[in-house]
Amino acid sequence: MDLFEKLLTNRGPLGSHSHYAHGYFTFPKLEGEIAPRMKFRGKEVLTWSLNNYLGLANHPEVRKADAEAAADWGMAYPMGARIMSGNSNLHEQLEAELSDFVKKPDTLLLNFGYQGVVSIIDALVDRHDVIVYDAESHACIIDGLRLHQGKRFVYAHNDMESLEKQLERATRWAENTGGAILVITEGVFGMSGNLGSLDKVVALKEKFNFRLFVDDAHGFGTMGATGAGTGEYLGCQDGIDVYFSTFAKSMASIGAFVSSNEQVVEYLRYNMRSQIFAKSLPMPLVVGALKRLELLRSKPELKDKLWEVVNALQSGLREKGFNIGTTQSPVTPVFLNGQIPDATQLTLDLRENYNIFCSIVVYPVVPKDVIMLRLIPTAAHTLEDVNETISAFEKIAQKLDKGLYASPAVTA
Repeated sequence: MDLFEKLLTNRGPLGSHSHYAHGYFTFPKLEGEIAPRMKFRGKEVLTWSLNNYLGLANHPEVRKADAEAAADWGMAYPMGARIMSGNSNLHEQLEAELSDFVKKPDTLLLNFGYQGVVSIIDALVDRHDVIVYDAESHACIIDGLRLHQGKRFVYAHNDMESLEKQLERATRWAENTGGAILVITEGVFGMSGNLGSLDKVVALKEKFNFRLFVDDAHGFGTMGATGAGTGEYLGCQDGIDVYFSTFAKSMASIGAFVSSNEQVVEYLRYNMRSQIFAKSLPMPLVVGALKRLELLRSKPELKDKLWEVVNALQSGLREKGFNIGTTQSPVTPVFLNGQIPDATQLTLDLRENYNIFCSIVVYPVVPKDVIMLRLIPTAAHTLEDVNETISAFEKIAQKLDKGLYASPAVTA
């Protein structure tokens, strides 16, 4: 078969719906200033789908720093990969300040979060080593696992009994291969909002010999007394051997970082292929990240406002009888019963008639006959936004229960 013919025959689980989903359900265009209210297809919508947790995307100090850095440096400097010609004092300053913030000895700046996680896993382990990972790990972790040529075992989500069993298997395997064990989990799971049981995982180090790698993309800036992440919140930051986060969430930018002890970071610096063979992060993004980190440290009121909105939204939804699962973070899932056609009509109704824009998740990400609406509250939202959304959700839930979404006419 011709390669292109094969691709057209099987367009993949998402691509198979592109003929009707593109531009509305997939690849939608939110226009205007990044804010709770933006334009979608020419009309204003209340938006709950942006990971702008602390509202920094349009903070005046951030916008000023970004603009001045772009004018001062342009987007090209520094040219080349950092290992060759792309290093700078500001890159190293950002690494030092991130280390101090997350309470780790050393840090390596990364160009992207997804790419970073894949490459960290690839660099840390070889074919003799064993990886044990949480079943609900993010796609970037799964793709990193695909590169691993050694053994890997999965444990049931946040299930410490399951993890112990897999660690026992991993220990036997590593003894035979002469390898080591790496456990991988997340600080905040981005779909459910659950926290990884990091404190309990760390406690298992008393019984098993392993190192712990945590992806805390949604925890950095939102969790813990200072915003240093889920490890700080659970009192086990010291037990996290390799700590990762991205700038794409609380920092509202591009880039990422990995923190560990000096020896591990030095090893990664010289062995992470995605960094060795990629152009350095442009200077405006580095300067912008320094400003954002400064605001994380100096303006705790941003995180306080975020949690005011989070608590109002989550408590309000629970009081109205909505199932939001067991979230312990700003990530707010709303679980409804229905099939994919119901989800399609429900989403149209929310966007067209109630002017509410949020992410919708269906099978196979969630079980069949489950619709998950995923809300991301931010410090930029107001309590009025919360009340408007809960009122709209009450109305669409009533329509769903009555079976009205079985008919396309509801959103005509």
